[in-house]
Amino acid sequence: MSASPYVNTGLGHEIQPPEPVVPLSIVQYHEMLRAGILVDGDAIELIEGYLVRKMIKSPLHSAATALARRKFSNLVPLRWSVDSQEPITTHDSEPEPDIVVIRGLREQYRDRHPGPGDVGLVVEIADSSLQRDRGWKKRAYASAGIPTYWIVNLVDRVIEVYSQPSGEMPAADYARFTAHQGDDTIPVVLDGHEIGRLSANDLLP
Repeated sequence: MSASPYVNTGLGHEIQPPEPVVPLSIVQYHEMLRAGILVDGDAIELIEGYLVRKMIKSPLHSAATALARRKFSNLVPLRWSVDSQEPITTHDSEPEPDIVVIRGLREQYRDRHPGPGDVGLVVEIADSSLQRDRGWKKRAYASAGIPTYWIVNLVDRVIEVYSQPSGEMPAADYARFTAHQGDDTIPVVLDGHEIGRLSANDLLP
């Protein structure tokens, strides 16, 4: 299993551990959940095979997440739905994006979480998590082939849009990047089709 040799400190940066660490597979992670070793609500995510502590959410982060969910929910067509901080499953990760646009309704996914083929767009709200969202998270989403990844960058008040995932681990990335501010309008693309636009200001509280 290919995964990063670095462990996230939870403080926005990654360090190489002093001793070897063993990555978890998705199956092992789910077994830990079933056994109660990990429980729903634990402040962790599985990223590239490693348990990563979630960042503490500031009031601004929570406000931006609620705003983004409302804006996307008002825009996406009926065959899609918008979730907030719910899991998606890739080959080596189970992140819980701040916003994810999935095909169909979440209640249709009774036996599994949505996978890459079910995901049209992922959004992370970034303040203290900016480095992680531009690093581990972006690489994990690109590796999974998530077609479009947005970062609502609260630090610089910019919307970062990444598309055209390419490459394999550990060099997975997005080939195209654009940054938007103020009244810039950003196309919202699902299945290769623009379904509407949002301005950068629409997503910045």
